[in-house]
Amino acid sequence: MKTKDTKNFEEDKQSAGTYPYRRGIYPRMYRDRLWTMRQYAGFSSAAESNKRYHYLLDQGVTGLSVAFDLPTQIGYDSDQNEACGEVGRVGVPISSLEDMEELFDGIPLEKISVSMTINSTASILLCLLVALAKKKSVSPQLLKGTIQNDILKEYIARGTYRFPVDASMRLVTDVFAWASKELPGFNTISISGYHIREAGSTAVQEVAFTLADGIAYVEAALKAGLAVDDFAPRLSFFFNAHNNFFEEVAKFRAARELWARIMKERFKAKKEKSWQLRFHTQTAGSTLTAQQAPNNISRVTIQALAAVLGGTQSLHTNSMDEALSLPTEEGARTALRTQQIIAHESGVVEEVDPLGGSPYMEKLTDEIVEEASALINMIDDMGGMVKAVKNNWPQQEIRRSAYVSQKDLEEGRQKLVGVNCFEDETDSKPPLFKVDNSIEEKRKDKLKKLRERRDDLQVKEKLRALEKAASEDENVMPYLLDAVENYVTVGEICSTLQKVFGEYHS
Repeated sequence: MKTKDTKNFEEDKQSAGTYPYRRGIYPRMYRDRLWTMRQYAGFSSAAESNKRYHYLLDQGVTGLSVAFDLPTQIGYDSDQNEACGEVGRVGVPISSLEDMEELFDGIPLEKISVSMTINSTASILLCLLVALAKKKSVSPQLLKGTIQNDILKEYIARGTYRFPVDASMRLVTDVFAWASKELPGFNTISISGYHIREAGSTAVQEVAFTLADGIAYVEAALKAGLAVDDFAPRLSFFFNAHNNFFEEVAKFRAARELWARIMKERFKAKKEKSWQLRFHTQTAGSTLTAQQAPNNISRVTIQALAAVLGGTQSLHTNSMDEALSLPTEEGARTALRTQQIIAHESGVVEEVDPLGGSPYMEKLTDEIVEEASALINMIDDMGGMVKAVKNNWPQQEIRRSAYVSQKDLEEGRQKLVGVNCFEDETDSKPPLFKVDNSIEEKRKDKLKKLRERRDDLQVKEKLRALEKAASEDENVMPYLLDAVENYVTVGEICSTLQKVFGEYHS
């Protein structure tokens, strides 16, 4: 999209809830409804993670956000050699419907919004959630939440990919097509700038690369035969809230305006909901320090306030101890309380876009719109983000930005309190959360018992049907659902798909 000069759009900026939504996607914003307060959690085992979810719900979270361990993210079961040493470490291990039953035990799926941070295996985990809902007699039509399902940023910045780019894009659009009919209340993708920023990008690159990824997904869905207004209203985004307060607020406003123009002008979407950029925000993990860990509470507060003043629909606040370990219960509670204090004590929710109209804020927003548009146009000239990713271009740009930022820190041009200034030799570490070291053996035993109980002939039949559908370019989602309902595991499904798709090597 060749973006027009933003100076021509002064009249459009005056109201929230009107195109191009610079000031917010709803006319009254938080006056009518607060953002969803999420806390990202998952570790050790499904049973232990379930306890944390119940704890967080008791503390007032209004949506769950599931963290999966690395083997699950890449598509390996806990008993595969590739999973060794990583089971339950940075998230919850999920191999089968049995694990999902344990993970959400006692949690009303028809009432609680569920976000799942999963990409390469997103289609499988979504089917596991649907299978669980059906087993609990909850209509999939009632499910609300988000599946991240943003595979491009894995190649760009994060690395939990399994299949080649084109095959992975096919899985994304299969989810779009299937979920548009089966899961009307579920967001089928969370196009993520968060990890792009965590890898070292600038704020402008975060906006540009994220929206360029979004363009690629829309183009892939259109190529697959979907109508833009059938899937676009269920697209969502995921951004980072970093330390530069005013730049971050401007970044969110600019992203919202740019996406509205992309959808309306470039893709000719007709529905207003197709134009609206709805986004989740997480405070910046990369800014947290192991030194003087309580300082992180202040960082997270500033970042969370920027997200709220920028108009986020959902928010996760990092815990003060995350630079040292997985969050303790106390750390997670304090992080949640930060959101609740902003919502209920600060007064910022009483005004829509309270910084809007400030000459400085509008100037910053205009600059980000202009600079991000220029980057998007460059990516268009390369043939789009898929080609750019294959040519390693955004990866290289992020590395350059990360290098500059690190040099600024090391040479003192950028201050980091407690690290390169105001250090304290008496700094003490808070109590740390520790994952049970026996979890891997327990998981292997659990999977062995599952395989002994289930019907092997049924498993083989479901995997053959899936392989055939994948080979024949059929939508694989019904076959994935059929497989997981019969307790076929994530690792078995990915091994089958890999026979057809191959494996990605960077």
